[in-house]
Amino acid sequence: MPRPISGQTVVITGASSGIGRATALTFGKLGANVVLASRSEAALREVAALIESEGSRAHVVVTDVSNWMQVEHLAKEAINHFGRVDTWVNDASVAIYGTIDQLEADELEQVIRVNLLGVMFGTKAILPYMEQQGGGTIINVASGLGERSVPLQAAYSASKRGVIGFSEGIRMELEQAQKGITITVIKPASINTPFFNHARSKTGVKPQPIPPVYPPQLVADSIVFAAENPRRDLSVGGMSKLVEIGEHFSPSLNDWLMKAGGIMFKMQQTDRPDDGVDNLFAGVDGVGRVEGDFGQMTVKSSPYTTLLEQHPGRKRALWLMGALGLGVLLLRRR
Repeated sequence: MPRPISGQTVVITGASSGIGRATALTFGKLGANVVLASRSEAALREVAALIESEGSRAHVVVTDVSNWMQVEHLAKEAINHFGRVDTWVNDASVAIYGTIDQLEADELEQVIRVNLLGVMFGTKAILPYMEQQGGGTIINVASGLGERSVPLQAAYSASKRGVIGFSEGIRMELEQAQKGITITVIKPASINTPFFNHARSKTGVKPQPIPPVYPPQLVADSIVFAAENPRRDLSVGGMSKLVEIGEHFSPSLNDWLMKAGGIMFKMQQTDRPDDGVDNLFAGVDGVGRVEGDFGQMTVKSSPYTTLLEQHPGRKRALWLMGALGLGVLLLRRR
């Protein structure tokens, strides 16, 4: 049975911009109590004001998810303010573009601390409260790059693969213990958010998303869907699933396609010089936004996500039809 969003309490990390901001605003419009967390207080205050203008309640908790004590405080503050947490969304992420010889040790560590340890810390912090209240939903935002790494983003890809692996392990632990807590992994393809403006670049130019690019609202809607309808995982954008399938079929073929003519290096770089501003170690000053600078590259929707990914019965039927069709083809060739 779907879980109604209205009246739920939702905690969202990385809520100041991009996917997190879109997700917070969507939950607010649906009547949820929203706890907003990131390192950028001014941007969080703006999101809170927008949510409250819709008649919902919002609470700001400035949090660096790479710091366990701050994440533990976030969980306590959410419980103290609203009494319970129904859904916790681990969304905060940072990125750095460059080859491994260009990256410093502390930069590598920071990507892992925010993107992977931040998810681990958030999950650990809220679990005791969800166990006490008899259930809840934890949604971990990974990436299609968690299934297939790309050059220039090796650290980011590794962190997102870690999110997937961590989620798989604790999902089984919670199911075995019958805690009533569900774990969902969201795996977006490239999304048009300020993520690319905020990423640190060692290439000399500003980075850009790998096309096709999808709107952030598509991810926000998928996260809300997972809060209402528990799922194991959701790929957002057909390209995310296509890359995953390709990886299972032939990783070496994926390697060859990405290296051919240096295409995967070129696709991730703009012709604009890097401005040296990033959020790797600290939040970016000023207010945030949902959309990035790549609207001209962005498709409006993903029929795969809305028609198949959110309906596992349809996905299974499609795979069965494909398997039967392949079987018939093989029999006819005999």
